[in-house]
Amino acid sequence: MSSRIVVVGGGTAGARLAERLPVTLLGEEPHAPYNRVLLADVLAGRYGPEVIALPRPAGEPARRGVRVTGIDRAARVVHCGDGSTVAYDRLVLATGSNPVLPPLRGLGHGRLPAGVHAFRTLDDCLALDGLVRPGVRAVVIGGGLLGVSAARALATRGAEVVLAQQGEHLMERQLDPEAAELLRRHLVSLGVEVHTECRVRGLKVTSGAVAAVELADGFVLDADVVVLACGVRPRTGLAVAAGLDVRRGIVVDDRLRTSDPYVHAVGDCAEHDGRLYGLAGAALEQADVLADVLTGGTAAYRGTRALTRLSMDALELAAFGEAVPRPGDDTVRLTDATRSAYRKVVVRGDRLVGGVLVGDLGPVGTLARAWEGDEALPDAPLLHLLTHDGGS
Repeated sequence: MSSRIVVVGGGTAGARLAERLPVTLLGEEPHAPYNRVLLADVLAGRYGPEVIALPRPAGEPARRGVRVTGIDRAARVVHCGDGSTVAYDRLVLATGSNPVLPPLRGLGHGRLPAGVHAFRTLDDCLALDGLVRPGVRAVVIGGGLLGVSAARALATRGAEVVLAQQGEHLMERQLDPEAAELLRRHLVSLGVEVHTECRVRGLKVTSGAVAAVELADGFVLDADVVVLACGVRPRTGLAVAAGLDVRRGIVVDDRLRTSDPYVHAVGDCAEHDGRLYGLAGAALEQADVLADVLTGGTAAYRGTRALTRLSMDALELAAFGEAVPRPGDDTVRLTDATRSAYRKVVVRGDRLVGGVLVGDLGPVGTLARAWEGDEALPDAPLLHLLTHDGGS
C-alpha cells in the first residue's frame, strides 16, 4: 500500500511537493497555489491572478480553504477547522510565514483599519488592487525587497507613494549603500518619495479608516492606503502545539525531518542548521530534496545559496552572499554613474563570497556559478571575473 503523504500549506514549497508526488494538499487560502514572488506584478497590473498559478498537483486536487487546527502525532491524524480529520503516514508542514505587524499606535490588535494591508497573500494583493487609483496617497512601511516591490507597483498604477524605511538604506539584507543609492534614485524617478532612517510611530485612524501615518520626529504623512512590508515570521503554531522542536522555526535535519521522524517541514517555516531562509529558491530546493527522501532516495539538504534578482523597468539588480566585506577580504568595484551601473564582488582567500550588480547583469551567470559552487577561483584577475559576460 502506498504511503499517505499529507502536506499542510499550499505555498511554494507545498505546491512543489504536490507537483512531484501524489499527496493530499491542505491549503488555507481559497485560491489554487500561486507564485508569491509575482504578487507585485499582479498589483502593478502586469499579470492577472490566473497567470501566476503554479502547476497542478500530481495527485488529487488541492483542498482549498482548509485550515488545519491540530496534529495528533500518536494517531497520525490532522484535525481541520471544518471538523474533518485526515490520516497520514508522513506529514509535511509547509505552513510558510506570517507578515510582521509592527507595534504602531492605531494599528490595534485585531482587524486592521480600512486601507491598511500587509502584502503577503493574493487576497492582500486583490484588496490593494481595489483601493489603488491615480492620485491615491499610499505609504509603504518597510524598505526591504517586498516594500520596494510594492512601492514600485503602486507608483506604476499612478499612486502618490511614500516609502518609509527605518534602516540606513534600502534592502539592507541584500545591498551595500552604493547599490541601494542607485535603487533609491530609480524609485525617485518613478515618483516614489523615499525616506530612510525614518521610524514610524503610529497611524491616525478616522471612522475606522487610515488617514495618516505619524513619524517619530512628529512629521505626518497623509495616507489613503498603508502597506505593511516589515518582514515575515515563520508560522510555527501547529508545530509548537504538537510538541515538536521549535526555535525560531521548526527545526529540521538534513533529511528535512522534525523531532518526530514521521513529520517533516519545508519552506519559510523550517529552520535548518540554525538558519531561516524565507526565499522561494530555498523552498523549492527543500521540496525537491524531500520528494526524493519520501520516495526512498538518499538526497540530503545542505543549505541554499540563493541569488536575489529584481527587475524594475529600466533597472536590473542582482545580489548574492555577503555584500559587506570583512577585514582581509578583497573587493573590486566598477561604477558607471552615467549608465546607473554598479558591480562589486567580495573575495575571501580564493573563494567568491558575495556580490552586487546593478544595471547590466551580463556577468551574473559566471559570478553566481562561482559562488554557488564554492570552489577555488581561477587564476584570473578579479577585474576579468567581474567584467566577463557569462550570460544570465
